[in-house]
Amino acid sequence: PRQPAKTLWYDRPRYVFLEFCVEDSRDVRVDIEDQRLVFSCRNADGVEFYNEINLYARVNSKDSREKRSDRSITCFMRKWKEKVAWPRITKENIKPAWLSVDFDNWRDWEGDEEVERAMVEQYAEV
Repeated sequence: PRQPAKTLWYDRPRYVFLEFCVEDSRDVRVDIEDQRLVFSCRNADGVEFYNEINLYARVNSKDSREKRSDRSITCFMRKWKEKVAWPRITKENIKPAWLSVDFDNWRDWEGDEEVERAMVEQYAEV
């Protein structure tokens, strides 16, 4: 039986970040399309996780990446229209139970571009 992974998201001027909270993930697949993201993996117990998100707005799938750690898989997707705030991550105006805003990383954008660039470069090095 598949189940959705607990997912956190936050918005930045150039990127949208999604974190799928699955510890000890295996068989990770992340398909980032222009208007959709499909995520799947298994955990150490063999539980299968699957999330499909129709995105609020278009992203540049060629300039989007993911990074796997022991505790989660983080995706950062380059917005097609930069500096346009996303009020939500989903195209539909509904909030799935498994999706939450990452308030630890959510902040006002003013002067935030340097911080964002540093975060993306840090992820890219891993």
